[in-house]
Amino acid sequence: MFLALSLLFAAVCLVPGSAKVLGLPRMRKAAAHHRIPWRGYQLIGVAELAAAAGVLTGLWWHPLGVAAAAGMVMLLIGALIAHRKAGDAAKEAAPALVALAITIVYLAAALTG
Repeated sequence: MFLALSLLFAAVCLVPGSAKVLGLPRMRKAAAHHRIPWRGYQLIGVAELAAAAGVLTGLWWHPLGVAAAAGMVMLLIGALIAHRKAGDAAKEAAPALVALAITIVYLAAALTG
C-alpha cells in the first residue's frame, strides 16, 4: 500500500514539474496568469521534480520521503494562495487541492508507518 501511495505521490510531483521545466505552453500561460516570472515558475517545477525524486528515494531512506512531502505541503499551500489571489474558481485550484490531499495522506502514512 505504501509503495502505491509513494508512486502516486511521485507522479503528482513529476507530471506538473516536468511540464513546468519543459516550458509547455499551458505552464507558460499559468505563470502569466498568476503573475509569476517564468524563471521562477520553472524553479517551482524543479522543486516538484526534486520532491518526486525525494519520495522515490524515501522508499529506501525514509527521512527523505518525509522531507519531500513536507516541502510539497508548503509548495501546494503557496499554489492555493496563488489561485486565491488570482481569483480562480475551485475548478482551477482543484489540481493543487487534490495534490495537497495526496501529499498529506502520504505524509501521514510515512509518519505513522
